[in-house]
Amino acid sequence: MSHAYFSKKVIWITGASSGIGGALVFELAKQGAKIILSARNESALHAVAQKANLTPENYLVIPFDLADTGKADSYVQQIIQKFNRIDVLINNGGMSQRGEAIVTTTETERNLFEINYFAQVALAKAVLPIMIKQRSGQITVVSSIAGKFGFYLRSSYSAAKHALHGYFESLRLEVEKNNIQVLLVCPGKIKTNISNNAILADGSKHAKMDESHVDAMTADECAKKILIAIETNKQEILIGGKEILIVYIKRFFPKLFYKIVRKQSPY
Repeated sequence: MSHAYFSKKVIWITGASSGIGGALVFELAKQGAKIILSARNESALHAVAQKANLTPENYLVIPFDLADTGKADSYVQQIIQKFNRIDVLINNGGMSQRGEAIVTTTETERNLFEINYFAQVALAKAVLPIMIKQRSGQITVVSSIAGKFGFYLRSSYSAAKHALHGYFESLRLEVEKNNIQVLLVCPGKIKTNISNNAILADGSKHAKMDESHVDAMTADECAKKILIAIETNKQEILIGGKEILIVYIKRFFPKLFYKIVRKQSPY
């Protein structure tokens, strides 16, 4: 990875207060990028920026909840006022699920879609006019291996991630003529707080780390792989340990896939 590639580029990261988003901030700060940090917790975002040694002229904090992206256009204007352009949008923020479909409330299902699908679409559509005007840009969308197959306790989460693939694969074809690239990232098990913050059937928090995430790939390593994929203009990447092999098994050996997946622990 060239350390010159992201230098001076203006990069907007959602879910930037921790996990993969926080790791992306640290890595991009080392490479001299100008970074917009977004998540709900404003003080946590400033703490990440300070820990990454970002100077005030090189970063901007725009706190918001992904469940409410109604001000997306005004967020874009804030970025343009400070940096005059947007080179990369990394739609990393999201929320997972741990609950059987039959007991998951409609409100919880709609919330999962609002955060994991509609917010990602709204932010992409907000930056696209700028990128089209620039005749350059890159949109990275963090999906999941759950966007490639369904799994226990993840019905609406998996459905929203599947929807991202349909939308952003279509968008990629439409914006290539404007020199805009689209990358879909499918992480498997990454050691972050995603399972802690996952919501149960009634909308309350799972509040514990899944055993399978304890010894998983670090967020730092995942972030580095995402940045290499952006730089090399990949269209889709799978990131994780041996669990990502299941995507290939499903494609080439579907009977074996269903045999294996039924034996997996939901946590």
